[in-house]
Amino acid sequence: MAGLKIALAQINCTVGDLAGNAERILRAAQDAHAAGADLLLTPELSLCGYPPEDLLLRPDFYRACAHELSALAGRLPLPAIVGHPEAVGSARYNAASLLRDGRIETTYRKQRLPNTQVFDEERYFTAGSKPCVIECQGVRLGIAICEDIWLPGAAEANHAAGAEVLLALNASPYHMNKQTTRHAILRERVAATGIPALYCNMVGGQDELVFDGASFALDAQGRLTHQLPAFTESTVVVEINAGHILPGEQRAEPALEALVYDALVLGVRDYLGKNGFPGALIGLSGGIDSALTLAIAVDALGADKVRAVMMPSPWTAQMSLDDSREMIRRLGVQYDEVPIAAAMTQFAELLAPVFAPLGQKPEWDTTDENLQARIRGMLLMAISNRTGRLVLTTGNKSEMAVGYATLYGDMAGGFAVIKDVFKTFVYRLAEYRNTISDVIPRNIIVRPPSAELKPGQTDQDSLPPYEVLDAIIAAYMERDESPKEIIASGLAEADVKRVVNLLKRNEYKRRQSPPGIRISKRAFGKDWRYPITSRYPDEWN
Repeated sequence: MAGLKIALAQINCTVGDLAGNAERILRAAQDAHAAGADLLLTPELSLCGYPPEDLLLRPDFYRACAHELSALAGRLPLPAIVGHPEAVGSARYNAASLLRDGRIETTYRKQRLPNTQVFDEERYFTAGSKPCVIECQGVRLGIAICEDIWLPGAAEANHAAGAEVLLALNASPYHMNKQTTRHAILRERVAATGIPALYCNMVGGQDELVFDGASFALDAQGRLTHQLPAFTESTVVVEINAGHILPGEQRAEPALEALVYDALVLGVRDYLGKNGFPGALIGLSGGIDSALTLAIAVDALGADKVRAVMMPSPWTAQMSLDDSREMIRRLGVQYDEVPIAAAMTQFAELLAPVFAPLGQKPEWDTTDENLQARIRGMLLMAISNRTGRLVLTTGNKSEMAVGYATLYGDMAGGFAVIKDVFKTFVYRLAEYRNTISDVIPRNIIVRPPSAELKPGQTDQDSLPPYEVLDAIIAAYMERDESPKEIIASGLAEADVKRVVNLLKRNEYKRRQSPPGIRISKRAFGKDWRYPITSRYPDEWN
């Protein structure tokens, strides 16, 4: 086997930006060529971005991709394998083509089409059926696309067709602990074929999904030889000589908190940047959720592009104001305080004639609490309309699960940064962020959480302790365990019944919540599709 240098290009692609994605591929090709590479490997569907969703139902989308692919082939300084959608008659494929000498030399079609979690490929694509082996510098290379390596068959067929190295194009979105699984899965293919493998993954935010890159290479014994960084664009050359991958750049995987924090930062940066928003707007409360959201936004966008608004009510504690002001001082963002007491009084007076026929109202009830949240939401949206800045909501996964949030109030906004982060993990992320620089005041982290919608309120007035709440949600929602199984694991039946009933009852709220960044194996969004109207009783006994 002769020597060969392959460049892995983990690039940040944007769905539908065909010309922009082609330019990124071209720049990576130029960098690879300058570094002496013989071949460039790009991610899955790198030409059009991933996932294109129902753009893949449009014939003109395929025509535009074909035109851009042909034009790109004539501009590349070295051979490249580029992911793209392909139409052949009535069939539609998730494809990868070798572009060499100014033309499309050959095309591989993905054989395994995932249709679980956030993936919907059976809706759009026809499965390919043939292996694809190309030759470069005397080395025979087998091409696979993402799911092809997660299941036996496609990689082994490439080896049987003569492949000496496996090349895998991927658009594999991040979730916690996924890299360990990727390594293990590709090691299975290496063990089955006895050949080295290169894994090239996309990077960047695309709506709810964040792609982490973290591309890597394994030698024929399954040992890690190259590990690219997570959450950043990178082009690295992997050298193969006499059938062996020469050891190259490696890096230890960061702590889980660091990876999740970086995912959230990249998700915010790309959601606002790719959609053209000039900045972010956040309603501060003096609590941990809004503090973490503010820190993420500043790290993603810069302090000059973030504006915070504190909207105190008569029940807002002085420490909430003090802590918020201190965090603003540390971060240096634009800040406003807009008291809402007068608005609360005005709304109460407006509603009094409507409520009068209903009889004596309680001294304080949910109506009063929700009204405060909706006043705040209305003010934030007004500032958003005037400034063009996108409102980032601050609700976490624990709250979204049980509906501990106000529809058209604190749920009002355009992007939910920590929507998939359990409350218990919010604290871990806050502690982690303060190891970089001390931006979240300690008092925000240690004080009992409260919505401050009535005097002396704490979250635990309405919910079980967050350790218990999060454990029940994770079991029922992420792992599909029945209430019977959850109770058998040692959690109190009363808590399980309460949380499961709240979770089921609040599906209508979640359907109306803004999209948020997915960092778990199952988030409220693409991979949670439960009916709003349902009488399924669950298994309790």
